[in-house]
Amino acid sequence: MTEHLRDLWIGTYPSAGAGTPAGLGEGVWRVALETDGGRLGEPELVVTTPAPSFLAVDRQAGVLLAVGEEADGTVTAFRTGTADGHATLTPLGSVPSGGADPCHVLLDPSGRVAYVANYSSGTLAVLARTPDGGLDGDAPLQVLGHEGSGPVADRQEAPHAHFVALAPGGSHVLVVDLGTDEIRRYRRDPGTGLLSEDGIAATLRPGAGPRHLAFSADGRIAYVTCELDVTVAVLAWDVERATGRVVQHVPAAEDGAGPGRRALPSHVERAGDRVLVATRGTDVLATFAPAPDGTLAPAGQVSLPGAWPRHFAVVEGWTVVADQVGDSLTVLRDGAVVSRVALPAPACVVPA
Repeated sequence: MTEHLRDLWIGTYPSAGAGTPAGLGEGVWRVALETDGGRLGEPELVVTTPAPSFLAVDRQAGVLLAVGEEADGTVTAFRTGTADGHATLTPLGSVPSGGADPCHVLLDPSGRVAYVANYSSGTLAVLARTPDGGLDGDAPLQVLGHEGSGPVADRQEAPHAHFVALAPGGSHVLVVDLGTDEIRRYRRDPGTGLLSEDGIAATLRPGAGPRHLAFSADGRIAYVTCELDVTVAVLAWDVERATGRVVQHVPAAEDGAGPGRRALPSHVERAGDRVLVATRGTDVLATFAPAPDGTLAPAGQVSLPGAWPRHFAVVEGWTVVADQVGDSLTVLRDGAVVSRVALPAPACVVPA
């Protein structure tokens, strides 16, 4: 049988922090996924760059963007290519991220800008892109801040922008703010990608700590992982007004963190007619079945062999999980572990 291979880019976030030597995770790695059987090839460190904890790929422009999650945050652009049948990266340059500890980057459909969530400073930055897809300028085009806090004193003392999403319909950009229990809203100029402040799209219950977001196929439901209260919030979404109303909080995972271990939901994805949620601490991947009204019912849970599932991606039916503390990638299908490979401090999985 002919093997079909799909290269994956893996961003890393070393437990020792930024500045960890290459070979201990400080860079972007490549690993091939065999899409017929779910096996992973031998990972290879392709470029060294500080704490690239989140990646985004513009396949049309042939560019990969990697955040540098440091106090003086950066975003670095790489030209993608192929050599000897494998994906390659060539550095194009770095620019400031517009804040401290950037943790997520989103490509605007216009191709003119990229949006960056800076966790520690709580800011959203708009970065200019060059005509060939790289990054332009010595400073962001816009840096949009916010004020507020939440009841969890050690985590919600100030805004903490954790995730950027394009609202269904494309009229707004949304920022999931862990520090203020809000989804902030910015009106988007469809031609330039530039933003103007437009209030709060949704408010979650106090102490929820929203982290990541995924929309239903029709855009009428938003699913939000809430890191601090260990739930998934279900929001009825008004596409025309770009607002959400919480209709359910469902536990993100079964109880089982154990003494001294805290459950911390991380990433959420919609996969066909199911919603998948990873939770660190309990180290599980949970599956939920949406009802016709969008509310969720638990539909199974897989205990992962690796620790601290920070992120995952569904690639041609295979779920590839980045187990950050476990220093491994795990491939799942139909609730079973199919393969696993060692890789230092993986934090993000993106198909090349």
